[in-house]
Amino acid sequence: MNIVLLSGGSGKRLWPLSNDTRSKQFLKVLRNQYGESESMLQRVWGQLNEVGLAQYSVVTTGKSQMEMINNQLGSGVDIVVEPERRDTFPAIALSAVYLYSVRGISPEESVCILPVDSYVEDEFFLKVKELSTVLMESDADIALVGVKPTYPSEKYGYIIPEPSEEKHYSRVQYFKEKPDQELAKSLIKGDALWNCGVFAFKIDYIISMLEEAGLPISYSALVNQYSSLKKESFDYAVLEKAKDIAVISYDGYWKDLGTWNTLTEEMPAALTGKGIISEDSYNSHLINELDIPVAILGLPDAVVAVSPDGILVSSKQASPRVKELTSPIESRPMYEERRWGWYRVLDYINIDDGVEVLTKRIGIHAGKNISYQVHAHRSEVWTVIKGEGECVIDDQLFRVGAGDVLRIPVGTKHAIKALTDIEFIEVQTGQQLVEEDVVRIRMTWEEVEQFIII
Repeated sequence: MNIVLLSGGSGKRLWPLSNDTRSKQFLKVLRNQYGESESMLQRVWGQLNEVGLAQYSVVTTGKSQMEMINNQLGSGVDIVVEPERRDTFPAIALSAVYLYSVRGISPEESVCILPVDSYVEDEFFLKVKELSTVLMESDADIALVGVKPTYPSEKYGYIIPEPSEEKHYSRVQYFKEKPDQELAKSLIKGDALWNCGVFAFKIDYIISMLEEAGLPISYSALVNQYSSLKKESFDYAVLEKAKDIAVISYDGYWKDLGTWNTLTEEMPAALTGKGIISEDSYNSHLINELDIPVAILGLPDAVVAVSPDGILVSSKQASPRVKELTSPIESRPMYEERRWGWYRVLDYINIDDGVEVLTKRIGIHAGKNISYQVHAHRSEVWTVIKGEGECVIDDQLFRVGAGDVLRIPVGTKHAIKALTDIEFIEVQTGQQLVEEDVVRIRMTWEEVEQFIII
């Protein structure tokens, strides 16, 4: 069984902690068995590792999330990077072609598509393993995992199975997308299951589909033609047209943590970060990523989320509507995780003649480095506030520590490696302060050291 973890979306229902680069699956608001903070992505990856599936797994994502995945899971994770966002069918097709043409997986092997933000018990992944057997025994085009409902939800799609004497699976009769409560009750009486978005197929099923459409089955060739693929969901392009679909039932804990009211139900503490929650603010949660204290007073059943991107104060009941309210808000992400660490935007101003000034606080983990790079449109000033590191400026290497100030004019090559965890304040000045203004000359420190002058 091969696993494709789909990691996408902007997670705007969890604004302001989530943004275009830090989607909900990256928020470290859960706790692992050791009491350490972890994200949904880290939780799922750990569960896959527990059942021996991590080594057969790839993560499919967009360019903007690649470094955050490396930061949270390590550099050894296999990542399939979409050249651009084009919905779930192109993403899944690209993943299948990667497994087939790069990893060399047999066309007869099965692939399971799994949302990266599933919140389930470990036993769920044992059920996922069964999909491979179901495909073989049933000879179905696609096999699904359906969750036995615990209440008549209007938020989920439903899978309606045919009556079956089979022990392990049923055939799917039809699907019903987000019914009203009365219809949901009726469907549940007929043994309907929640559609949790987990399904499997043999690689040949997708490869044959691409060949019939005249599309390449070589990974590099499909990447080059990716922009020509139609933007459509896998459900519409494949699932609704499949002639034979099997389903197995999972009778255990499963939850969609896509909104603040559902996420806070799984958070181990009401307070995260600096703040105070009064006793009469029962069932309220405060998540504060800033260094200033926040107080909740006399406000029950509320969620208050504070980040560099904004502040949300909402009743838990109304919190799913945050996406509607904040959709018009457009601003650059104020916090990002990278393969080497993280950065937080502290200030931004636009002064005379179009000159911009952007101030960041940057943290690099010990042993990690920023690539050897150059900027065409901005100068930078670094003030080291914590830790020690090695810095290279125009091929000259020297040590830096707390209190050191480094000036990097436009067009100057520069890089830094953390010997211990290091933090510095970066002040950018220029007329085009965008993340794209970077030319990476060398990525690893070993490559940098080959060209330095001591």
